[in-house]
Formats: sequence, structure tokens, C-alpha cells
Amino acid sequence: MQPTITHQMMGYDRSSTMFSPDGRLLQVEYAKKAVRQGTTSLGMVCKDGVLLLADKRILEKLMIGQSIEKVFQVDDHIGASATGYLMDGRVLIERAQLIAQQNKVTYDTPIDILSLVKDVANMKQAYTQFGGARPFGVSIMFAGVDDDGPQLYVTDVTGIYFQYKATVIGEAETQLKEILEKEYDADMPLEQGMKVAVSAFKRVFGKDFDIDRIDGAYIKTSDKQFRKIDKESLKKLAKKV
Repeated sequence: MQPTITHQMMGYDRSSTMFSPDGRLLQVEYAKKAVRQGTTSLGMVCKDGVLLLADKRILEKLMIGQSIEKVFQVDDHIGASATGYLMDGRVLIERAQLIAQQNKVTYDTPIDILSLVKDVANMKQAYTQFGGARPFGVSIMFAGVDDDGPQLYVTDVTGIYFQYKATVIGEAETQLKEILEKEYDADMPLEQGMKVAVSAFKRVFGKDFDIDRIDGAYIKTSDKQFRKIDKESLKKLAKKV
């Protein structure tokens, strides 16, 4: 549990570059809290590929769900999902798309996933050091397949990145992680992984679950091609679980 911010510490949250007396960067901690309150994203590495599922959280009945994008294509072999301030995520994902294209033009080869993740993480870290700019209030989950096989990474607001077999970021992180820890199996094919993921969302969101809220994509090891999961496939999965 995070310690309460005392009155004496309040002056240290005016800048992302100023450490508090106990060694904390309060603006960065606030950014991490924004991610914990953001819409949920789930990633999973399977036997034959990697998948991403995300909650779009449609708040108004008159809102067009297709206008909300939570899972993005970065390159032919890489996808991403952002949680937190999605406007920050959009800027970073567009930057990732540019980096991937520059690598392809310069070296005539697709970028490896770790290099892309490091570039985005470095940009995030820089915004915890520069005065006059706030940290990016977003965590980004990158999923893809390269010469090292299917991979899943999460970039934290601090500029740290971690690799996972399966993970969740966002408001339902704790509940969904508990389900994944019990039901995830690295030998699952993508189809089974999607069933586990949709079932987990269904159980956690309960009566608020709506398949129209779910955005998803997968990348198979066999062809390394990013593909969005169509609504009909998601609806069939939801009926089976």
C-alpha cells in the first residue's frame, strides 16, 4: 500500500525531476496510478503465436464502439495495446510505427521486438528527467513474433520494461492475473488461449461484460502476420465459455 502523501511532501510533486526526501518521484507515481485506473489490456504467449485482448469501456449508449481502438498494429509482425491515458499511448505507438518502418527501409528487414520496446522505453524514461514535461501516463503492451519466436513485453511509465508469458495491465489487473496464474498453459494453442482470455474477462466484468467492448488481435508464429479478431469470432467464443 502506498504511503499517504504528507503536507511536507507536497512541494515535491510539482516537478517530475525532483526527488522527495525518501527517494520518490511523485509525478511518476501519479502516472502509474493513472495506468492502474485505465481500461484493461491482456496479453498471452501461446504455443503457436501471441494474442492481445483489451477492454474498450464504452461509456455512452450513443457512442460508436468501432471508433475506439485499443489494439494497434505497429508492424506486420507486432501489435500493441495501451492502458492509461490513451492519447499518450497513441503518440508512443505512432512513434513505434515510425521506428519499425525506418528499420525496414534502412536495413531491409523487420525490426526485432526487443529493439522496438527499448526505443519506446527510452523515450518514456527521458520524460522522467526533463523539466517542463510530465511523464507519459500510459503503459504499453507489445506483442509480436520475430526470429526468437512469440514474445510479450510491457513498458512501464518509468521507462522499465518486462517480458511476460502472460500478463494484464489496467483496472482489472489483480483479478485477471489471478485467473491467468491458475489457467494459463504455455502449451495452449491460440484458439484455447482466446477462450481462456474471453472467459476471464466474462467472469471479472460479470453483468457489465459486453463482447462489443472487447478489441483483440493475434499473430501466428507460422506467418508472423498481425490480424485483428473479428466480432463474429469473439461472439462465438463468448457463447462457448
